[in-house]
Amino acid sequence: MELAPTIDIDLVRNLIATQFPQWRDLPITPVEPGGVDNRTFRLGQGLTVRVPSATGYAPQVDKEHQWLPFLAAKLPLAIPIPVAKGMPALGYPFNWSVYGWLEGETARPGGINDLSSFAVKLADFLHALQTIDSTGGPLAGAHSFYRGASLAIYEAETLTAIETLAGQIDVDRSRAVWEAARAATWHGPPVWFHGDVAADNLVTKNGNLAAVIDFGCSGVGDPACDLTIAWTLFSGESRKAFRSAVSADAATWARARGWALWKALITLAKGDTSPVAAAAACRVIEAVLADHEAA
Repeated sequence: MELAPTIDIDLVRNLIATQFPQWRDLPITPVEPGGVDNRTFRLGQGLTVRVPSATGYAPQVDKEHQWLPFLAAKLPLAIPIPVAKGMPALGYPFNWSVYGWLEGETARPGGINDLSSFAVKLADFLHALQTIDSTGGPLAGAHSFYRGASLAIYEAETLTAIETLAGQIDVDRSRAVWEAARAATWHGPPVWFHGDVAADNLVTKNGNLAAVIDFGCSGVGDPACDLTIAWTLFSGESRKAFRSAVSADAATWARARGWALWKALITLAKGDTSPVAAAAACRVIEAVLADHEAA
């Protein structure tokens, strides 16, 4: 995957000045935490700039400009709205975007008033997303990093990670979860999915869910990939509330466990994962295994 040149304030300032001179005098500040797919900067008080970091993420720009306004009109929470599309220039090789800024804080358990109510509100958002007409929408594929497609795409990677982590995880239990997920085939019509429903992509205001951001992995296909937050953010009563509100059948829930397990396994198997991220991955793996065994 071709990486972009260094993406910093100077590059963004020059791109803005040459392509959107009406905003050239607005202050630019990096948004933290920084993303992987895109580098994000706040532009003045009301705008944000998102700049893809590599070739594989570049197609997300045109997709979001085409579909986010359509989706936004039909969703119960705020999502990013494209304001302008930037073009390759100054040695930067990809299209890039300017969006309206969404006020709020990144979702964190300590900053959420009631996690079960939060879970229900998120489930309602996902249900609304899934019921939007998907005709002509972008079918799951490389642009979504195969979120919304079959788990078979990641079969070899998952099984290799399980073997690599022997001694750190329960290999037999992990295989059982993966096999159940792979057997739970999706037979429904393709529906809209977000593709990366994680705490970092949920925005809160006054302790309540206010917006969902980063639709770069969105598309049309199997919505099971959007349910992994049941194990990455929710637990106990909030997980039960989420599952009940999202109305996932047993097969969809099994595939969701597969998506959560895959991501946690590859995170842990990388070898250079930070201690905090590694501990979080271990918690997700154990939660997924226990959930499967309780089913």
